[in-house]
Parts: sequence; C-alpha cells; structure tokens
Amino acid sequence: MNIEYKTRKLERICIFYYEACKAYGNKMAEKISMRINELKSVQSVEEMMFYSIGRCHPLKADRTGDYAMDLVQPYRLIFKKVDRKNDSIMITRIEDYH
Repeated sequence: MNIEYKTRKLERICIFYYEACKAYGNKMAEKISMRINELKSVQSVEEMMFYSIGRCHPLKADRTGDYAMDLVQPYRLIFKKVDRKNDSIMITRIEDYH
C-alpha cells in the first residue's frame, strides 16, 4: 500500500525511529515503526480490518472516512484513504482521541 503523510513532521516521525523516540519515547517509536511496516505490507485497508492487524477499525461520527490503528494505549495512528484505485492512504495524525 502507498503511504502519504499530512505533514513533513509527521512523515519524519513515522519514517525515522530517532524522531519518533524524541517525540514519543522508545515504546511508542517501536509501535509506530511496526504499524508503518504493516501498512506497507498489505494490499488494502480492508485486508487490515479483515485480519484485525493492529486492531484497524473505521471511525464514526465526525471522523467518518478515517481509520485508526492501536499504538501504545491510549494513542492511535489515524489515517484515511486517498486513492481507492491505487490503495493509497494518508496518515493524518497520532493522537489520543478518547
């Protein structure tokens, strides 16, 4: 799956382990790295949900169209589909939305 990032800062956090460690700590950096690798290895978001990889799930209400994956509790990796033909996603944020 193709991955895009909403901001340059978010891209650096997701790609570079050192940047993720600075922003969130070691445990969270490991989870971010693991989730990015999982996203790269699948063909579609539907596959992620079918196999419950990272507890991938669609969001509801005012976040309809967004999806979330678990990181270190209570944080989530939030993304949305960009292009259905090419199965591209855009990672929009890392946050605790609870």
